[in-house]
Amino acid sequence: MFHPIKHFKTITTHRHMVMQECFRVGLYRQGLLHDLSKYSPTEFIVGARYWQGNRSPNNAEREDTGLSTAWLHHKGRNKHHYEYWIDYVRKDGQIELAGMKMPVNYVVEMCMDRIAACKVYNGDAYTQKDPLAYYQKGNPSRFMHPDTSALLEKLLVMLAEEGEEALYSYIKTVVLPQWRRDRRKKRH
Repeated sequence: MFHPIKHFKTITTHRHMVMQECFRVGLYRQGLLHDLSKYSPTEFIVGARYWQGNRSPNNAEREDTGLSTAWLHHKGRNKHHYEYWIDYVRKDGQIELAGMKMPVNYVVEMCMDRIAACKVYNGDAYTQKDPLAYYQKGNPSRFMHPDTSALLEKLLVMLAEEGEEALYSYIKTVVLPQWRRDRRKKRH
């Protein structure tokens, strides 16, 4: 079945949620630009074809065809996905895939993305523990840089234990100011 209107509503609701969350911590540009590739034909048509409303259409496409062309397109254009930051490294004379350390602003956007995705797909059943559970269910540590994984997990644990207000305050007053200071130091 093809559901372009339902898919459009789902991705737009998600995008607006991430935008609001990013605005709350001061990531205005990232909020405005978040997930625009989902409206491209490569991602949108597949999303409309596999839309179910309670999970990512990328998973349904992957189950049906063995891969997700929409996901391959999406992760290569959106820096808030740790998969964007996977590269080849030389280790013990061998070449292997490894996660590169993500800039902190994209880790924060990834956190906001996970929160919004859980809110959209879980609806009224959403709890502040859902994003952490979703993170732990996957196995991102295999390809996520250890520093990136540690920061994301710290943020998601804070959300689960202390709530959104505490998390957003911490991001706005500690995480992003430190990242900005570190960035300025590197420039000089």
